[in-house]
Amino acid sequence: MSQKSTIHDLLVIGGGINGAGIAADAAGRGLDVVLCEMNDLASGTSSASTKLIHGGLRYLEQYEFRLVREALAEREVLLRNAPHIITPMRFQLPHRPHLRPRWMIRAGLYLYDFLSQRVTLPASRSLRFSAEGPLVPELRDGFEYSDAWVDDARLVVLVAMQAREHGAQIRVHSRCVAATIDEGVWLVTLQDERDGSRQQVRARVLINAAGPWVGQFAIGNHQEDKQQKVRLVKGCHIVVPRLYEGAEAFLLQNGDGRVVFVIPYQNNFTLIGTTEEDFIGDPSTAQISPWEIDYLVGIVNECFRNRISPADVVHHFAGVRPLLGGEGESASKVSRDYTLDLDISKAPVLTVYGGKITTYRRLAETAMERLHELFPQMGKKWTADARLPGGDFPSQAELIRDLQNRHRWLPESLLTRWAGSYGSLVYRLLTGVGCLSDLGEDLGHGLYAREVDYLVREEWAVEVDDILWRRSKLGLYFSAGQRRRLAEYLASY
Repeated sequence: MSQKSTIHDLLVIGGGINGAGIAADAAGRGLDVVLCEMNDLASGTSSASTKLIHGGLRYLEQYEFRLVREALAEREVLLRNAPHIITPMRFQLPHRPHLRPRWMIRAGLYLYDFLSQRVTLPASRSLRFSAEGPLVPELRDGFEYSDAWVDDARLVVLVAMQAREHGAQIRVHSRCVAATIDEGVWLVTLQDERDGSRQQVRARVLINAAGPWVGQFAIGNHQEDKQQKVRLVKGCHIVVPRLYEGAEAFLLQNGDGRVVFVIPYQNNFTLIGTTEEDFIGDPSTAQISPWEIDYLVGIVNECFRNRISPADVVHHFAGVRPLLGGEGESASKVSRDYTLDLDISKAPVLTVYGGKITTYRRLAETAMERLHELFPQMGKKWTADARLPGGDFPSQAELIRDLQNRHRWLPESLLTRWAGSYGSLVYRLLTGVGCLSDLGEDLGHGLYAREVDYLVREEWAVEVDDILWRRSKLGLYFSAGQRRRLAEYLASY
């Protein structure tokens, strides 16, 4: 069915961080925006990251100073605007003299501090590791610096909520199956992936933010040459039982020139990644290979006292990035910078290539700058000072204290998880709740029916994995029987 009476300003294809960011920025400037995502929000690359908001220390070796400077500036913006899901983290970098000389690392960290202007986070420093620490005795010296941790999938959901607050329509499980030009505007056919129904949407501008699927929407006169340069790079991570005590993360150098992060994860686990390999095929089929698991395990065993094996891996995930250029270079050296390609020869289409989660907000601002000539009436940029939903509280400690005072019956583990996931949105979740029984059935590990209802109603959750792996990471704990019970509960809607 065609909605000829309504012509939207923008139709954004892709519900990852870049698509959500563009939708939010545009809607906040007064544009009429529709975002469509063929699966769940953040179901692709945006939930398969290393969970970091960082400048990219290793990008300095590739002379990407502009990208690092922009990312470090955005690190400060995001720490301020999303304090519930983004928190500071200290990283320790063991010195391995045969890989990089001390002066090179020290100079890189000095430059990293300088480019960030150190607004809130402490400076880097040299350190000597304790003999009782988690590293092997051979690693006695190293360095420490600051970056930040992020719940990547929740970031995407909160940005989509921000877009909705400003009037954007967010349509999940809605696949773009056709896009043609009709009377100077885009006529796009969207298919509901749940019931197969189709709807046509008209828009003045099409935004192709489909991530690794960007090549499936090569629309416009000048896209073919650019598509030939898109390089899909797969990155894989593994999760193992917690390797060490302490809140610090580690950045490990490897003999092939790559680096691997080892990060405390969800209280009881350690996240290790990433690999970087070229990928060919459907991005939805990307999986970690046995040799990639062996690669990550091997690097950890070179550096940590507690040795692990592939049998210790309790979870793993793979994501595919669409990077531009880098022909002849190794996958790890291809630029993570973004490129925006605007084609206005017939009906305007803006295509997004590359990018990293840290710079999503600046990417969205740049997209709006590119589109200003088409929408001269749009408002000014605004997102730098806009708290994401749930981020309007003075500090995590004060939020938790207030929740404890208001709801003394809440288990501490649940209160802490909710504060770190929802921030001040917890008050909305708890509206009308006076005791634990009001939360309904405990579907497993503190996932109460009340929270599931909230996620379905407010955050577009539809399926089990939407809740267990993207709205939370409770999938690390759920048994097969608990997953079935959750599926039954969701089927009751």
